[in-house]
Amino acid sequence: MMRFTDLKREANFVFGHRQIKLTLLVVFLLSVVSLWSGYAEMQEQQATIERLLEKDQIEREAVITQQSNFGMVAYYAFHLTYAPPSPLAFAAVGERDVFPWKHRIRMLALEGQIYESDTDNPELAFLGRFDFAFVTSILLPLFIILLLYDLKAKEREARRFDLLNVTARNAHAIWTSRVLVTLVPLALVTLTPFVVFGLANGAPVLSILTVCAIVIGNIAIWSAIVLVIGTAKRFANFSATHLASVMLGVWLVTTVIVPVTAHTVINSVIETPEGGDIVLTQREAVNSAWDKPVEDTWRAFIATHPQWADYTEFDPERDSSFNWKWYYAFQQVGDQTASELSRGFQASTLQKDTIASYVALFSPSLLTQRLLSSAADTDVEAMVSYENDVRAFHKSLRKFYYYHLFKDPEFSQESLKALPQFTPSTDTSHNNRSGKKE
Repeated sequence: MMRFTDLKREANFVFGHRQIKLTLLVVFLLSVVSLWSGYAEMQEQQATIERLLEKDQIEREAVITQQSNFGMVAYYAFHLTYAPPSPLAFAAVGERDVFPWKHRIRMLALEGQIYESDTDNPELAFLGRFDFAFVTSILLPLFIILLLYDLKAKEREARRFDLLNVTARNAHAIWTSRVLVTLVPLALVTLTPFVVFGLANGAPVLSILTVCAIVIGNIAIWSAIVLVIGTAKRFANFSATHLASVMLGVWLVTTVIVPVTAHTVINSVIETPEGGDIVLTQREAVNSAWDKPVEDTWRAFIATHPQWADYTEFDPERDSSFNWKWYYAFQQVGDQTASELSRGFQASTLQKDTIASYVALFSPSLLTQRLLSSAADTDVEAMVSYENDVRAFHKSLRKFYYYHLFKDPEFSQESLKALPQFTPSTDTSHNNRSGKKE
């Protein structure tokens, strides 16, 4: 049975080595720097959102005051949509480096507005941003190997191993104590800065504890891997250097080779429509409508919006062969034409993510990254949810404008006060914004 005196003795022994103190200091600094980097990035994103929200409102009000009909307002008025960073996004930037987290959309066909947006370089994003998730999932295992790889090997090489086992009250207690006094400080220097940043950023205590549990679990798994290799009979005659090589090989395979290979295989096996194909399909459908009979547009539009079947007529003389409700009808048809590709893109994205979740069972580092991204609401599901928020909001815009275009009430600035306002499903700081009419 392990006693306090055992822990105290081993603590004095472990911290008598300058290498241990230096390693813990490096881990602490890496944790702080990574957290600060992620925090600064999320603060910049939040500041961008706030700045764009202010300008978005001013610009839309200016557009509305200059127009005299609903069709022109719908054409020129932009609406900002956004996915605000969660209180823990600073710890795991996740898919916010790959998927767009803001769009400025208007009443035109939506697919082109979603898929033509710029994103960061996916190849660079795949390498991983230097954030807390990167430090804890990729770098921390290396420090665990550094601290534990020669736990018993160095005692064997110094010919003290048998003596320690014979003189100790409990042969297992001495090694357990040494592991604990090494790993507990490692966990503390890693997690203490995170807890401070989390509380300062207003993250819920339960979420902070969840992240701590994930990191501790990762430390436990990698410690188990290192200890199993270090005590395996197969490696009993290996020197400390050779043991370190074996452990680094395991790290390389599980942390780099498995995720990269799986990523390549998944992308080659799962067919995914290209965003460019979706944009092209939608634009071709919209542009070709100008040369088609008006009836073709109405037929496709009424198939999905039968409630407006009795309001499709317009006066060519008054409207000079152009009418806003016909114009927005073929914008709608353009989206309908590309809808199958769009649904396929989203379905394949989620399918890839599901397969990757199974692959993560063979890679502790990948599993840790995924769990941290999920806890921080920066995973694939969160970004797909934002895209669905955009679609729902655009649908509410269409519902508002279709009423005013097809029913043709008299134009008034007052009626535009009922314009839908966007709110992301994760946003709790803008409760007055809604995808519904206010």
